[in-house]
Amino acid sequence: MRQELSISAGPRLPDGQPSWTLHDPVRNVFFQLDWPSFEMLSRWDLDDAAAIIGDINRSTALQLDKEAFDHFLNFLREQNLLQPASGSAPVFAAARERQRGTLFQWLLHNYLFFRIPLLRPDAWLTWLQPRLAFLFSPTFRRLTIAAGVLGILGAYREWDRFSATLMDTLSWQGAAMYGVAVVFAKTCHELGHALTAKRYGCRVPTMGLAFLVMWPVAYTDTNEVWKLPRREQRLAVAGAGIVTEMGIAAWATLAWAWLPEGGVKQAAFLLSTTTWISTLAINASPFMRFDGYYILSDYLGLPNLHNRCFALARWDLRERLFALGEPAPEVFPHQRRIGLVLFAWAVWIYRLVLFLGIAALVYHFFIKAVGILLFFIEMGWFVALPIWREIQAWRLRWPALKHSPRARVTAMLATLLCLLFLLPWPGRIRTSGMLQPQTRMALYAPPQSRVESLPVASGQKIQAGQTLLRLSSPELDLRIGEADARHEALSWQSAAAGFDTATRKDWQLLNDQLAFSDAEQASVNVDLQRYRPVAPYAGVLVDVDPDLRPGQWIKNQEYLGTLVAGGQWQVVVYVDEDALHRIDRGDRALFIADGLGSPSLRLTVSSIDRDATRTMGEPELANLFGGDVLAREKNGVLYPENAVFRVVLNVAGALPAEQQEWRGHVTIAGRWEAPALRFLRTAASVAWREAGF
Repeated sequence: MRQELSISAGPRLPDGQPSWTLHDPVRNVFFQLDWPSFEMLSRWDLDDAAAIIGDINRSTALQLDKEAFDHFLNFLREQNLLQPASGSAPVFAAARERQRGTLFQWLLHNYLFFRIPLLRPDAWLTWLQPRLAFLFSPTFRRLTIAAGVLGILGAYREWDRFSATLMDTLSWQGAAMYGVAVVFAKTCHELGHALTAKRYGCRVPTMGLAFLVMWPVAYTDTNEVWKLPRREQRLAVAGAGIVTEMGIAAWATLAWAWLPEGGVKQAAFLLSTTTWISTLAINASPFMRFDGYYILSDYLGLPNLHNRCFALARWDLRERLFALGEPAPEVFPHQRRIGLVLFAWAVWIYRLVLFLGIAALVYHFFIKAVGILLFFIEMGWFVALPIWREIQAWRLRWPALKHSPRARVTAMLATLLCLLFLLPWPGRIRTSGMLQPQTRMALYAPPQSRVESLPVASGQKIQAGQTLLRLSSPELDLRIGEADARHEALSWQSAAAGFDTATRKDWQLLNDQLAFSDAEQASVNVDLQRYRPVAPYAGVLVDVDPDLRPGQWIKNQEYLGTLVAGGQWQVVVYVDEDALHRIDRGDRALFIADGLGSPSLRLTVSSIDRDATRTMGEPELANLFGGDVLAREKNGVLYPENAVFRVVLNVAGALPAEQQEWRGHVTIAGRWEAPALRFLRTAASVAWREAGF
C-alpha cells in the first residue's frame, strides 16, 4: 500500500455494518470501505492472501474466500492505491497517455466541463467562522423562519403589486439587476458551504468557477467532508448553500413587504425572487450533481448515487428485455431497487431534455458553423454515445441472447415497432371547421340610414326579386329631389331649345348636361338600392335583430341579417402546410358540430386554395375565438401565424334553409403515410431552413 494514504472511521452503512473512509491526498479522492474491505486492509502486513482470509474467517464473523480478496486487490490496483513495482514507469506513462487522449478529446472534455480556482480561502475562513457563529444558532434559525413566514404572508396580501413588480423587471435593465442579485446570492451560497465545512473542522482548499457546457457555476471544494464520521454533518454541509439562500430569501421577502418604496425595496425584491427560484429550481434538484444530489446521496447512504442507479437501471433493462439471469450489480431491498431504477430513468429523461435545450442554445448563440459543430458534439456525447455503449454491452452478451426466449420476444416486438414506423398509416387531418351555406348574402346598413319598414320577418321564406327591408336617409332623399329637379329642368330646356333662336345655339350643351343628369339619376338609384335591398335569389332571411323597429336610426355598416339560399351547404377549414399534401379533391371527411345544435355531416373535399391564406375570413376558426388556427389580430383583421390553406368541403345532401351556421370539428380522411416519412420530411425541412449561412 502507498504510505501517504490515511484511513478514518465513517458512518454506518444502510445495512448496519460499519464503514471507513480511505483518503488519497495526492488526488484528494476519498473511498468508502465496507467491513470486509477494512478487515482485509488491516491485515495487509501478513503479505499473503490465504493468511489474510484465514485470519479473518477465524477471528471475525465474516467468511470470505479468495474471490473476495482478488476483487478487493483489483480495486486497489485500478485506483492506483498500491506502491508501483520496479520498472512500472513505462506502464504508468502509457496509462497517462491513454487517459489524456487526443487533442480533440481534451478539447471536448474541457468544453463540457472545467474548473477555474479563484481563491484559496482556508486561512480567512478560519478567522471568519467564529465571528459568524451566531448564524448557526437556534435563535437565528427561529428568527429566519419567522421572517420567512411573515414575508410570505406580506407578499400574499400584496400579491398584485408583487406580480406587477415582477413584470416590470422583465427588461434589459431588470436582467442586469437580476444578474447582480444572482452573483450575490451564489456567493453567499458557496460561503454557506465553506463556513459549515469549516465549522466541522474540514479544510476548504479552493473556491472558484466551474463551467458546465460553457455555463458558469460557482463551486467550493468541500471534499474533506468525507472525513466526517457522522452522516448528519455531511448533510449539513451539503444543504448549507440551500439553507443560506432560503434564509436570504426569507429576510429579503420580509424587507420587501415592510420597506417603503425605493432602491432598497427593489433590491430586496430582486434578492427574494432570485433566491427562491434559483434554489428550488436548480440547487435542490437531485437530477444534476448539485446540492440536491449530494443531499439525497447522503440521506440514502449511497455515495456515487447516479452511477450506481444507472448501473442498476441498465441491468434492470437487460433483464426485462432479455431475461439473462445476470446478478444485479448491487443487492437492495425490492422497494428500494424499484425506486432507484425509476430515479435513474427520471435522471436520464431530465438530462435528455436539458441537454437538448443546451444544444439548441449553443446552436443559436454561437457562430452558425461553430453552433452546428457544438450541437452535434453534445448530441453525440450526451445522447448517442450512451446508447451506443449499451448496444455494445448487448453485443458482448450475444451468445446468451441467442438462447433467450425473452430476447426473441423482444426482437419480434422491436421488429413490429419498426414496421409500424415504416409502413403507411391512414392519415387523419383534424381541425375546426365552419358549416355555412354555399350561397349567402350578408346585409349591412348604409350610412345615415333609418328603418322605414320591415316587410320580411326573420326566418321567413322569400322569392327572388322581393324587397328585404326598406331604409331611408334624409341626405339621399335630398339628392333624389335635387337630381329629379335638375333632370326635369334640363329636359324642359332641351325640348324648348328648337323653338327659341337664343337658346338654339346652346342645344348641344343642354343635351350634354341632360346626359350628365341621367347618369347622376342612375347613380342615385344605385345608392337607393342599398336602402331597398332586393333578394337576388329565393331563400330565407335569418339573423334579423328582433329589437329592430321602423323609425329607428342605425349606424353605418351595422349587421342587419343574412339571406341564405336553400340547397347546398359547405364547410370551410384551414389546413396546415405540412398536412396539405395528404389531402386531395374528392377525399371524404366528417363534420361533428360543437354542442348539440347540429347533426354530424358527411363531407367531400371540393376545393383547395393554391396559395396560403393571408387573412382569415372566418374568425370563428381562429384560436382567439375558440378555433384551432393560431392567429393574431391587428386592426380588426386576423392573420394566421403559420402557413395555412383554405379548404372547402361540400355537404353530402341538402340541408334546410333555416339551418344555422355552426362551428365544429372536421376529420378529413387523407392519404396513408408512414410515420418515418413524415419525420424525415420534417427533419429535411428544418435542415434546409437552417442550412443557409
